[in-house]
Amino acid sequence: SLNLCTDQYLMLLAPGRAVALSPLARDPALSVVAPQAAGVAWVRPDAEAVLALRPDLVLAGPFGAQTTLAVLARHGVPILRTGLPQDFVAIRAETRRFAAALGASGAGERLIAAMEARLAGIAAHAPVEVLALEPRGYVAGAGTLEQSVIRAAGFVPAARAGRLGLEAIAAHPPALIVTAVAPDYPALATDLLRHPALAAIARRTWRPADLACAGPWTAEAAAALAAP
Repeated sequence: SLNLCTDQYLMLLAPGRAVALSPLARDPALSVVAPQAAGVAWVRPDAEAVLALRPDLVLAGPFGAQTTLAVLARHGVPILRTGLPQDFVAIRAETRRFAAALGASGAGERLIAAMEARLAGIAAHAPVEVLALEPRGYVAGAGTLEQSVIRAAGFVPAARAGRLGLEAIAAHPPALIVTAVAPDYPALATDLLRHPALAAIARRTWRPADLACAGPWTAEAAAALAAP
């Protein structure tokens, strides 16, 4: 696997078939399989390094390592690329596609069942407006994974997108702001999230790893957002 998203699918569906993962698989801030990935070798996205492993299948993302993937394809190495699911319907389809390719359809159905149970367990509450606020004031728009998670949590995504300034948010405050769990190091990009002018707005957090790649694990972000 040469991509964080495919790292996670591989380790959750068919860990015994994993020859090597991307370096990001071991990063607990981004990967939901970091503990399991610690015991698996990693490989850089280099054609020679990958060919030396003699893989039966290479899992890759839709954009990165294009030169490497072209070389691997010329050497006859099968490649399966992940898509970019933006809602739970697409996540179901993507999980089944990867499970079938890995000979792990049963594991795929179990992952989907666990995701469905997690979503179904979200308690009913008032459908208030939620603003998903990212570093530097960016807000994901319609058709994005963040908005799908907000809806799955039983809330209404704010009808704003792009980059919002502090004044715009304070002038029309949402009922709730959701942000990623803060990193352990300071950054100018997150100053807006900590500004006193927003302190009166209720706030919740979700883990970056649950949203870095869309998958059955993304249900955890909805559950975290809906938690009282």
